[in-house]
Amino acid sequence: MPTDALSATVWSALTGPWHDGTVVRAFAEVGLVGAVGGVLGCWIVLYGLSYGAESLAHALFPGLVVAALLGLPIVAGGAAGLAVAALAIAAAGRVPQVGGDTAIAVVVTTLFGLGVLLALSPASPPGIQGLLFGDVLGLSTGDLLLGVALGVVVLGALRLLHGRLLAVGFDRTSARSLGAAPAVVDVALLLLIAAAILVAVQGLGNLLGVAVLIAPAATSRLLARRMVPMMALAAGCAVLAGVAGLYLSYYAGTAGGASIAGTMVALYLAVLTATSLRPRIVSSRA
Repeated sequence: MPTDALSATVWSALTGPWHDGTVVRAFAEVGLVGAVGGVLGCWIVLYGLSYGAESLAHALFPGLVVAALLGLPIVAGGAAGLAVAALAIAAAGRVPQVGGDTAIAVVVTTLFGLGVLLALSPASPPGIQGLLFGDVLGLSTGDLLLGVALGVVVLGALRLLHGRLLAVGFDRTSARSLGAAPAVVDVALLLLIAAAILVAVQGLGNLLGVAVLIAPAATSRLLARRMVPMMALAAGCAVLAGVAGLYLSYYAGTAGGASIAGTMVALYLAVLTATSLRPRIVSSRA
C-alpha cells in the first residue's frame, strides 16, 4: 500500500470515532474518570484501601438502583446507600460474636445482593442493568456535567488535603503532631472515594468502576516512588488506557466499560512484566 494511502487509512481510523457525538461524550467521560481515578487511586493504593474501595462500591449499589428506579439523581441514591451501609456496618460490628471484617463482608454482600435483585427484577425498566456494567456510550450531556462537577470537587478536596494525606499515609503515629487527625483524614478519603465511584459508575458501572481507581495507580507505583509524579503518571495511564479501550470497543464491537477496564488491567500486566524482566536483563549484561 502506498505511503499516502496508508497514512490516510490510519488517520481515518483515528478520527472516525470523533465524528459521532455519542462517542465524543464517551471520550470526555473517559478523560474525566481517568484524571480523577488516577489521582485518587494513588491514595487508595498508599492507604491499602483497594479492598475497601471495592466494598464501598458494592455497598453503594442498592442506593444507585433505587435512585434510578425513582428517577432521582444517582448522587442522592449513592449518598443514601453509603449512609445505610455505614449504619449497618456499625450495628453489626457491635455484636460481640461478629468482628469488624466479618461485619463489613456480611453487610456489603447483603446490600450488593439486594441491589442486584432490584436491578435484574423483571419489573425493572430496561437499562437499569447498566448500573452494573455501565454504558459509556449512553451518557447524556447532563450526566457528563454532573461528573465534571463531582470530579472538580474530588480533585479540589485532594489538593486541599494533600499535606494531611501525606502525613497520615506515611506516619500515622506522628501525623497528629503535624496537625493531621488520622480519623478525620480517613473519613474524608472514604467520602472522596464514594464521590469518585459515583463519577465512574455512570460510564463503567458498579462492577467495573473500581478498575479505574486501582489499576492505573498500581501501574504507576511500579514506575514512580514520589507521590506527585505517581499521581500524574496514574492519571496519564488511566486516560491512555481508557481512550485505547474506547477505540477497541468502537472497532471490535465489544462492550465499552469492559473494554476500558480490560485495557487498564492489560497495561498493568504489561508494565509489571517489563519491570520484572528488567533486573534479569541488567544482571545478564553485567
